Amino acid sequence: MANQYYIGVDLGGTSLLAAVVDAESGRVIGESKRKTRSELGADGVTTRLVETIERAIKESRVKRDDIVGIGIGVPGPIDPTTGVVVRCENLGPSWDQYELGRTLDTMLHLPVTLDNDVNVGALGEHAFGAGKGYSDMVAIFVGTGVGGGVIIDNHLYSGSRNSAGEVGHLIVQAEGGPRCNCGQNGCAEALCSRLAIERYILEAIAAGESSIVPDILVQAGREDVSANIIGTAYEAGDQVTIAAVNKAQFYLGILVASCVNLLDPQAVVVGGGVLERMGDAYLEPVREAAYQRFINHAAAEEVKIVRAGLGDHSGVVGAAILARDRLS
Repeated sequence: MANQYYIGVDLGGTSLLAAVVDAESGRVIGESKRKTRSELGADGVTTRLVETIERAIKESRVKRDDIVGIGIGVPGPIDPTTGVVVRCENLGPSWDQYELGRTLDTMLHLPVTLDNDVNVGALGEHAFGAGKGYSDMVAIFVGTGVGGGVIIDNHLYSGSRNSAGEVGHLIVQAEGGPRCNCGQNGCAEALCSRLAIERYILEAIAAGESSIVPDILVQAGREDVSANIIGTAYEAGDQVTIAAVNKAQFYLGILVASCVNLLDPQAVVVGGGVLERMGDAYLEPVREAAYQRFINHAAAEEVKIVRAGLGDHSGVVGAAILARDRLS
């Protein structure tokens, strides 16, 4: 029997990644990555998505007839039965009730299935990454926003409305908390995401504190404080950046503890762009803040808080597994 492959897509607020994946082994055969450019709206981003998928197929050298279908991780709630994106806070209002599944099916002539981006990241980590071997785990991915996925008894838990795992919108600072993109105040996403770190840095600079970040931005020709710029400033000893990162780590620890107190998983897998840039050391203060707040302190460190093992491929591998399980 000829090999059958699936395309996994990780649609993020900053970048999108498409890969042809052998879903039985988790091996990425070919991939393509580019900026999302959310300002183009849902139709414009979908066109870029199609181009990226086509490029990934070309890079893989896999025959199109051997590709069974496409799985896509979307940064927001979706309806998996209709392929409709319900809402995408970090991509803009043009995504509200957007028929992404039908549109891609028409453009690429391949069956498509959708789920939340961190749900598929959780699937990837559970099957082939840091969550392998754990029957119960929570995945938290920290990037432009913060999202989560829940695995219970070796199965993805989606909830009654397909919106379980939205840990980025757990309220961790209701009184006086910063406003989140969702419109609420004090969400975890507004306190420990890359955008939160960027906000802390810019607020400190506006208040007159000295930082090398503006110079790095000029040198890089950028306006946004990317994960790479955060890492560069942090490693250079920039005190504004160090304080911003420490604050984000503290709130990420509170978020991890909240998830553990609710679900008591065997492991919490933490990934995303910030972790990829900052490395394993980023998790030490997170673990400290989390373990102190477990309601059950007995054998607390048996709950592993670990860095994601698949790096940038968590989402695309998980999306391919999603497509295999739903479309085969």
